[in-house]
Amino acid sequence: MAAVFAPVLSKRKGKSASGAARSVWERSPQARLDEAVGLAAAIDLDVKASGLVPLAEPRPATLFGSGKVEELAGIVRAEDAELVIVDHPLTPVQQRNLETAWNAKVLDRTGLILEIFGERARTREGRLQVELAHLVYQKSRLVRSWTHLERQRGGFGFLGGPGETQIETDRRLLGERIDVLRKELEQVRRTHALHRKSRQRVPYPAIALVGYTNAGKSTLFNALTGADVMAKDILFATLDPTFRAVPLPGGSKAVLSDTVGFISDLPTTLIAAFRATLEEVLEADLILHVRDIADAASSSQREDVNAVLTELGIEAEAEPDRLLEVWNKADLLDEGALERARNEASRAGAVLVSATSGLGLEGLRAEIEQRLNRSRHRLEIIVKPEEGALSNWIYENCEVVARADLGEGLIALRIRVAPEKRDKLLRLAGPARFKLAAE
Repeated sequence: MAAVFAPVLSKRKGKSASGAARSVWERSPQARLDEAVGLAAAIDLDVKASGLVPLAEPRPATLFGSGKVEELAGIVRAEDAELVIVDHPLTPVQQRNLETAWNAKVLDRTGLILEIFGERARTREGRLQVELAHLVYQKSRLVRSWTHLERQRGGFGFLGGPGETQIETDRRLLGERIDVLRKELEQVRRTHALHRKSRQRVPYPAIALVGYTNAGKSTLFNALTGADVMAKDILFATLDPTFRAVPLPGGSKAVLSDTVGFISDLPTTLIAAFRATLEEVLEADLILHVRDIADAASSSQREDVNAVLTELGIEAEAEPDRLLEVWNKADLLDEGALERARNEASRAGAVLVSATSGLGLEGLRAEIEQRLNRSRHRLEIIVKPEEGALSNWIYENCEVVARADLGEGLIALRIRVAPEKRDKLLRLAGPARFKLAAE
């Protein structure tokens, strides 16, 4: 049994009670509450009570005023709730005091997201990233016994030095485990770099899907690639990146990656922990920002996603050719809203699609190909029969668009080459032999 409470500050604050910047004032309080209930449902919690809680001024000790704390305690008791989720950052002191007042376990928004990630992680890399984020988050609080650490310790009570208190022991063990995880994730990062280098040898550009959680990224991924990645109507269905080839209209291909969904107030510990995964986005030739255009909060969700991209070092406004907005879930719009969305997408340079019905997918493929080709030089060359090594290099490092046998072993190739490989190609073959191919 769980209860979900979403504080509503009566005036805009630059900072929350925990000092974290708030960036989602554009979203209605009810939308925030609905999202918090959705987060709870994502880990199968039975939410018996939920509500908006007016908050004039955050209290350092309990966030809410004493009267409101007592009122909410009555709701918790009446619903026999064992867990209370507060959709707001809580300091360790606030969390501990609320748990005492309500006689229930209390999680703030960050803690809840970490719980979801912990349940969703499937690969070893995903579990390492989630555990690191969880331990970094908990290290500063330590407001309850660490049962999993105690299990790790078993009977090794001698690990604590003379006179070392329990909280000091736990904090030291946490620090040691965090160091181990960071080293293991550094190895993961190096492995990712090797894999990216390997993929770069394949002459296909890289595309990354990003977007607010539950925007339909995995459904779009499946629709474009024919894959069967889990795509459910739940928050954070995808944590671990997946790669597949996507065919493009001109006969070429690209490599598409599906990534973890973003959310407002995404914990900075998670962004840091998932950096090894999110580096796929940093290296992508094209980033598809998938938006749920049927969601009333779509505009504010766009700002949340752009904020995370900025934290990763990607400025949406500064790289318009590299970022393409994909307005998904058009099938959920009525006829009038669909027409308005078409017009707005056209003005915004976005592509309106439905990953479920297939609406607009061919137009999306064409736009993807056009965006990718802007940075790829299209050349023509005639290869002689004795130039097998050159021919092999071209096929391994360039995209061969067309091939024609001219007789006597001569082969005419029309190719696309990435800017970073063009100079080497010109050195291998000689610049005088190439001419620009017509599109």
